[in-house]
Amino acid sequence: MGRAIGALALAAGLWTALAGAGTVWVEGESATQHTMFRHAWYDQVDRDALSGGEWLGHFHAERDGWAEYALDVPEAGQYAFWVRTNPVATRLSYQLNDGPWTPVATGEAIERRNIAVDGHVDLRFIGWVQVGTLELPAGAATIRFRCHSDNANHGGIDAFVLTTERFRPHGTARPGEPATDVAAIDPTKTWAFDPPEDAFTDEALLDLRYLNEPTAGQSGFIRLSEDGNSFVRGDGEPIRFWAVGSGGYEDRSLADLRRHGRFLAKLGVNVVRIDASCYVATEGAAITDVDAAAIDTVHRAVAAMRDEGIYLVITPYWAHVQAPASWGLEDYAGQQPWGLLFFNERLQNAYKTWMRELYTRPNPHTGLALKDDPAVAIIQVQNEDSLLFWTTQGIHGAQKRTLMHRYGQWLIGRYGSLDKARDAWQGQGHPEDDFTHGLVGIFNIWHMTQPQSGGMDRRISDELHFFAWLGRTFYADMARFYRDELGCGQLINATNWRAGDVVLLNDAERWTYAATDVVAANKYYGDVHVGENRGYRIDPGHYFASTSALRNPTALPTNCKQIKGRPMILTESSWVSPMRYQSEGPFLSAIYQSLSGVDGLFWSATSEITWERDPRRLFWPVVEGEDGYALSKWSIATPSLMGMFPANALLYRLGYVQAGEPVVVEPRRLEDLWARKVPIISEAGSYDPNRDAGDFAAASPVKQELDRLAFLAGPVLVEPGGDPANTRVADLSGLVDADARRVRSNTGQILMDASAGVCTLNAPKAQGVAGFLAEAGGRFAMDDVTVESANEYATLQVVAMDDRPIRQSARLLVQVGTTARLTNWAVRDATFKANGDTLQGQQIVTTGRPPWRVENTQVTLRVANGTLTQAVRLDEAGYPAQAVPVRREGDTLVIELPANTMYLLLQ
Repeated sequence: MGRAIGALALAAGLWTALAGAGTVWVEGESATQHTMFRHAWYDQVDRDALSGGEWLGHFHAERDGWAEYALDVPEAGQYAFWVRTNPVATRLSYQLNDGPWTPVATGEAIERRNIAVDGHVDLRFIGWVQVGTLELPAGAATIRFRCHSDNANHGGIDAFVLTTERFRPHGTARPGEPATDVAAIDPTKTWAFDPPEDAFTDEALLDLRYLNEPTAGQSGFIRLSEDGNSFVRGDGEPIRFWAVGSGGYEDRSLADLRRHGRFLAKLGVNVVRIDASCYVATEGAAITDVDAAAIDTVHRAVAAMRDEGIYLVITPYWAHVQAPASWGLEDYAGQQPWGLLFFNERLQNAYKTWMRELYTRPNPHTGLALKDDPAVAIIQVQNEDSLLFWTTQGIHGAQKRTLMHRYGQWLIGRYGSLDKARDAWQGQGHPEDDFTHGLVGIFNIWHMTQPQSGGMDRRISDELHFFAWLGRTFYADMARFYRDELGCGQLINATNWRAGDVVLLNDAERWTYAATDVVAANKYYGDVHVGENRGYRIDPGHYFASTSALRNPTALPTNCKQIKGRPMILTESSWVSPMRYQSEGPFLSAIYQSLSGVDGLFWSATSEITWERDPRRLFWPVVEGEDGYALSKWSIATPSLMGMFPANALLYRLGYVQAGEPVVVEPRRLEDLWARKVPIISEAGSYDPNRDAGDFAAASPVKQELDRLAFLAGPVLVEPGGDPANTRVADLSGLVDADARRVRSNTGQILMDASAGVCTLNAPKAQGVAGFLAEAGGRFAMDDVTVESANEYATLQVVAMDDRPIRQSARLLVQVGTTARLTNWAVRDATFKANGDTLQGQQIVTTGRPPWRVENTQVTLRVANGTLTQAVRLDEAGYPAQAVPVRREGDTLVIELPANTMYLLLQ
């Protein structure tokens, strides 16, 4: 380009702003000369989101655009160089003086923001890019930018900055300026969650290790209760599991894992789920090779946990693995073998080889093979796979032909020949039908979710029946393998996934699991979260919208349609970050598990020995004192989640909340499952007669879909293979007020008020409230506990530690959870698109840095108990930290909770 002007648009002249002694801030629209084409559509942007209310954009299909800026550098030095530019599918380069053109890594932008006026998600975005560091002399300099993207050469410059000051972008704020549209954590309204390292001494006043057996499995293997609906220990004593998913053990010593187990036991945990994938997936490995180091990791974990009274659930296989060519899975080299384990004999035999090595090798730390170790409670056959999920339609090549042949053999067994099957289908064909070679074409899962008629309806019903039969047969065979061939004494769980359509297919999916002892699912509650790499990290610039489950209770993970005669566990769950309203999660899970009979919810996951003190994922080196790094999305070892374990583990494991009588029992004919007859209630979704195939079962006395609020009233059960004429639905009129969105449990102990965003528990030994307390009036009176709170949002519980009613208890645990963010966490209000919808939420400006900051407790507590005399605030590790004044009003103890209260002991 040189210094030729060409067709130029001259700006008002040089514009240079000094935001500090070593800072130059330049507005994009102030170029001294440029060839940028201001396209009418591309320029329809939110100018309130731009520095100076304007930018310099370019959109032209035939030529690139450039802009030149004259600078006056105040002093010589090393200058950090940032530009606020369009980061979406753009190519931008810069030139300093007469130096070379250098590309700008726009794809690494932070603080990305949609600036399209209409809110559409297209090319109109803005974000900050750290270009690099420039060594500049004092005086005049020239910087040019060139937009030369593949798509219409588009791009734009809002502003750029050169600074010797410490600078992290915050919207349009310049170095040293606060961002005016940013809401940041207020240190005066929060306290630092920075737990001391725990020596696990007897001085702790909150330590739930005593709830666990001295050694897990000391009385024998975990078994099913007499009715098959729950768990008992080897000695017949009922047992409830307060559970976590845990990992990262491969890099942990036995000593570290013992400390980890002690930490979990102190919080009330008595079962841990671990991954035990011991195959070798590197190229060149045989499919039957076994990773001895992975088995050793499992052995260490089992030894450490059993000594703390913690049982284990082992999940040994997930199809989310790149199968190397050396495994010999035809047409699947380098691909994920979803669905193949159900029918591919080579993979099944390899699986059995892996499991034989895993479960029969003696554990050097215990002397027991895992098959003989009652500390291992449940064996999960595999993680998250199903023939009734969308991944099935990705089965291809030789593997699909094998499945088609297997389908043909099944049809011959059902009809006598493929021709008779075709007759039953009224001639309905498939492009891949090859009956001469015994191959029957398979329609994808979508067809099972749509209305069908005539021969197509019959054919799709048969396909669903085949897939369900194949899945159940596989799980039954694997259960026999574990028990009869390996001699495993553990309970068996098939898997933990869901069907492609929860309304029409989930009951069939769960029927396949019932070939084993335990039914499971993975169910999370979380935000709408939008941003690059959102599946595993939280970055500045990401968008999210937090909706408390108290406003959306039909989405609670514990809303489970359980198979009568089988325990139900949720092997993965959490209130997923960046969800703000997390302290409600353990409370709601504990009380609704208790009500409904769900037998364990595994909080997923933690790889920390104790607390997650620093959730920053170190994708690049952390500079001390800097904010804005990527955060882990999935950690539970935080104040809002694991910090809320003790009171909830107590009330759940000791049965303080009464179990309800079933509100729905729905027997279902298997033929109705294959015909996609609509169940009277499902965990998600809704029945649409214009969309869904089939009607309600003809023999059922219930001819309508029940409101999913019924899950909050009591247990919901299904009996696959039963008679629909025996369907029973309790009178819900006095329990469920759908218009007011209020549900009272049929035990009378739990009241969910979704309109107010509040849930209260009122049981003799455990009482509390969670939700938007100040908005709902700020005062909540249970039988023995009254809470007065100015907190916008909080969860407060009072739970007996001595298994006595609150009025008579000599030791009560008071537990408070508010909200927690890292120091300097900041967001701004934002509108964004997600799944085609325009949402109002927030954009993350900076993710902050440790320590966690917890919103202050603003609570006055009244407890009706005539014997309590003292209140002691405990630190985050459960040790005495502060004597708290109390006063009496007759038989009621009154306590003003300190602002930094998480745990308080009344005694």
